[in-house]
Amino acid sequence: MLNTTIEMGLVRIPVKVYAATGSHDRAMRQFHADDGGRIRYEKVCELDDEPVDADEIRKGVEDGDGNLVLLDEDDLASLPVRSSKHVDVLMFVKEGQVDPILYDKAYYLGPGAEGTGPYLVLRDAMAEKGLVALVTITLRQRESLAIIRPAGEVLVLDRLLWADEVRIPEITGADAKADKAELEMAQMLIDMRTGDWDPEQYSDEYQAALDELIEAKAAGRPVPKGKPKPQAKVTNILDALQRSVEAADPGRKPPATARKRTAKKAAKKATRRTAAKKTTKAAARKRSSS
Repeated sequence: MLNTTIEMGLVRIPVKVYAATGSHDRAMRQFHADDGGRIRYEKVCELDDEPVDADEIRKGVEDGDGNLVLLDEDDLASLPVRSSKHVDVLMFVKEGQVDPILYDKAYYLGPGAEGTGPYLVLRDAMAEKGLVALVTITLRQRESLAIIRPAGEVLVLDRLLWADEVRIPEITGADAKADKAELEMAQMLIDMRTGDWDPEQYSDEYQAALDELIEAKAAGRPVPKGKPKPQAKVTNILDALQRSVEAADPGRKPPATARKRTAKKAAKKATRRTAAKKTTKAAARKRSSS
């Protein structure tokens, strides 16, 4: 937990920062398969091949010419960080203006020890205006851009990536237009599978299976085997969409454009089959006459 203040002009709002998320993954370590001993790693200097104590280690970078630049804690502490002692409000924006790809990590903000009044004022004012605060904050010696937003009774701080940390996509083929029949069928399938989001409905099946595996091995029981899901063989996106719609609602008809496309494909197949039969019969007659 971190105590800090949100500063907005002459207004100071004391807050406490709490972690909002945590991993449920089971921690795994490395062991020697022969005797079960823990595997440990030493920090070794590559020049003299000797272990190095923590107080002898410095951070550093190599410049463009290959020269080594070492930095100590005093060097890093001298850097000008405007939000080192507080959360600095830069401006207020509509939350929809923040691209979700920028979201990095979430924290809860609670009222500071000095009282809840200023905290409640900021929370309710942003909620009524439909705005979020764009701020800078320093966490673990790293200054970050973030937003503060109301979430029910509390404020949430979402740490953001900087703009230059997001890669520009270089993806070919994405600028083309979707086929009309396929688009209509996809929209129908999306409508049929649209619902209300409830995170409690979903769980990490892999983690549950891993826990079951570990418990079985620890108890000497047979290890459970998972069954892979069968993969449908589909060569055409329209066919795949139509089958998915039929599976979700067998009585529902596909869009008119898709039905016409399917009928045309069926007619073409029938024509090819008829032509193939005629060719086969003609060849048979030719062989019998000879």
